[in-house]
Amino acid sequence: MHIAVYGATGAIGSRIVEEARARGHEVTGISRRGGGAHQDGALTGDALDAEFAARVAEKHDVVVSAIGPSRTEDDGTRFADSVANLVRTLGDRRLVVVGGAGSLTVDGVRLVDTPQFPEIYQAEALKGADTLALLRATGDEVDWTYLSPAPVIAPGERTGVFKLGLESPVGDQVSIEDHAVALVDEIEKPAHVRQRFTVAN
Repeated sequence: MHIAVYGATGAIGSRIVEEARARGHEVTGISRRGGGAHQDGALTGDALDAEFAARVAEKHDVVVSAIGPSRTEDDGTRFADSVANLVRTLGDRRLVVVGGAGSLTVDGVRLVDTPQFPEIYQAEALKGADTLALLRATGDEVDWTYLSPAPVIAPGERTGVFKLGLESPVGDQVSIEDHAVALVDEIEKPAHVRQRFTVAN
């Protein structure tokens, strides 16, 4: 399978690239700044560039957005605008979006709306929720999946042992490595088409 991964030099994107390549997929890692993305035929490019994004989509079976927010540069707007542009340029390809945990709910209340949600993450979490709403509003026109991690995601071990859920957290944390396993599993065997799902160890 031909998979394009935007945000391929980030902590999460790089693990997705590694996991997919380890399973034998042909992966194009895409980064705005290059660097580590220039391995095995990777590209430098921007998900906000409509012509570039359209060319990428044409050449791949699945497009993955692992674009993370920069808390020093913006409030998550780039992430939201990038996903919106990928939706517009996707054609009939599949889009898998690495989202945030803030839009997960407990007893009907979003995590981002609770008093204990860290203020530093609030703006990007709201943009993530808006992005999920945008995807849901596409109806049957777009083949998408949105993966929310557990509330805490950090480097750890690739155990291959984790829980999946839909709208509510199924655990407090997940390793970046197992998050990548869950995402590539979903690419290989779609189980959450036009759905959000979540993963935790």
